[in-house]
Amino acid sequence: MRLFIIGFRRAAAAATGVGVYMLPGQQQQQTTRLVTRMIASSAATYIQSSTTCSIAQSAVTFAQGVKMLDARKTFTEDFFFRQLFDEQSHTYSYLLADITSKEAILIDPVLEQAKRDAQLIKELGFTLKYALNTHMHADHITGTGYLKQLVPGTVSVISQSSGAKADKKLVDNETVQFGRHVLRAMSTPGHTNGCMTFVVEEQGVAFTGDTLLIRGCGRTDFQEGDSRTLYRSVHERIFTLPENFRLFPAHDYKGNMETTVAEEKRYNPRLTKDVDAFVELMSNLNLPYPKMIDKAVPANRECGLYDIPKEA
Repeated sequence: MRLFIIGFRRAAAAATGVGVYMLPGQQQQQTTRLVTRMIASSAATYIQSSTTCSIAQSAVTFAQGVKMLDARKTFTEDFFFRQLFDEQSHTYSYLLADITSKEAILIDPVLEQAKRDAQLIKELGFTLKYALNTHMHADHITGTGYLKQLVPGTVSVISQSSGAKADKKLVDNETVQFGRHVLRAMSTPGHTNGCMTFVVEEQGVAFTGDTLLIRGCGRTDFQEGDSRTLYRSVHERIFTLPENFRLFPAHDYKGNMETTVAEEKRYNPRLTKDVDAFVELMSNLNLPYPKMIDKAVPANRECGLYDIPKEA
């Protein structure tokens, strides 16, 4: 944005002869007026032709958009991040690691991708310390149990409130450490009682599971789902994170890979409503019965230790 404005100032100077014929005070006033007009004009061009807001409103929207894109943190040099995908369930898994110590964690692994994930971890020379689940999934079987066999020493992790078995159970604001990096488990129930958002403050990222999706949210019509609880979790926990935090969900069905707090606060069509309107919307979605729920929930209650492929 700074380069954008500098370029306009230079163009304004050339157009008005600033610095040659005008006194300093006049130069500043003339340049300011011209730059303002040029920014507003370019902002209007930037906004799609169907937009009906005024040029002044367009300039504000343009500036907000630039701010949302430019303000994100850069990962530290010793932080490794890899986003992985399972096409069948549209699940994202996330491999994080300390590059110096080689300690790694894997968030929301999928059973069918456990071999892929174990191979990647081996190739990168990492030691898998924790396999974490944001909640007890209903749309796929977690890969945690299989990974414990493929990568001996892996510790399975899930919320204390999930009702699932695991080596380590987390409560609100408890942390896990990998190398020098720290992940904080933030309780965000509503989709299920045990939903957690995993936050790595230093890197400006949060992994929201099914609580908050990109321009959407998790269902509240099965397991322990509750729309008002989910709404509070998002508004009081996730939306109170810094606006430049990058958010990574457990699923996406449209090819989106990430979002930010700022984007979802402005554009999420469900969670920008008031709580009563949100509850009404969620109660009238009329979604089909989850295809995998009858198989996935019993398996995930054992944290994936059930129905592991025979070749394991």
